[in-house]
Amino acid sequence: MNYLERFKVRSGTRVSLKDFDPAFKDRHETHDDAVQEIEHYRQRLRELQELLYVERKPSLLICLQAMDTGGKDGAITHFLGAMNPLGCRVAAFRQPSAEEAAHDFLWRVHQQAPARGEVVIFNRSHYEDVLVTRVHGLVAKPVLAARYDLINAFEQGLIEHETHILKFFLHISKDEQLARFKARLDDPTKHWKISEADYTEREYWNGYMRAYQEVLSRCSTARAPWFVIPANHKWFRNLAVARIVVEYLEGLRLKYPKPTVDLARIRREYHAAERAG
Repeated sequence: MNYLERFKVRSGTRVSLKDFDPAFKDRHETHDDAVQEIEHYRQRLRELQELLYVERKPSLLICLQAMDTGGKDGAITHFLGAMNPLGCRVAAFRQPSAEEAAHDFLWRVHQQAPARGEVVIFNRSHYEDVLVTRVHGLVAKPVLAARYDLINAFEQGLIEHETHILKFFLHISKDEQLARFKARLDDPTKHWKISEADYTEREYWNGYMRAYQEVLSRCSTARAPWFVIPANHKWFRNLAVARIVVEYLEGLRLKYPKPTVDLARIRREYHAAERAG
């Protein structure tokens, strides 16, 4: 089975994250075993992104969500290393600014939606407004309940503008998160990433798991699916996400546009110039 189907949350499915093993790594035991396959999908990703860019019709939105240390930055680095920056950018969504908070919760997100031919990666996304807000009780329950339908409608509007949407939950275990926090403490180059919230938010782990289960259950649709990616192994996370994007883009059967000039005439002019020296 291809990864596009293997890790997809089926529309209408009631999700329990206990059914997903965050340490899963398929047939490869180590990163070294997977290097060749990882590089294959990186190269294919670059080729397909170029097709998307030059065709200038569809666009692609990739949403990355995870618990702290789940690997959003690592996955983005993997993507950007494979793609041409000319047609790819990242939008990060942190705590809303005063201006953003004065508008509806989707206002700031819509401004970052991809243009035709563009790939945009969301580092966190509009789903923060049904995750953090739910776990910490920041909005009234009726307001929260309505947001799932608003998100689905928002994504449907993007789809009607030929934006394709792939959403990834990078799923790590609680023990793996703690190990990664320790690694940050032991690495001076990662100290800038450490915050008090890293540890205080762990107290809400079960609440976040319930919040993610609700998101995955209510907002994975046929045309804007969620994928649960085992992310305890960073190399497998990168392989799985890249492979899913490749499999999806291959299904679009993208093509180079037809030339807009008379190639035969240009060839004749070139050969004439070549003979003339």
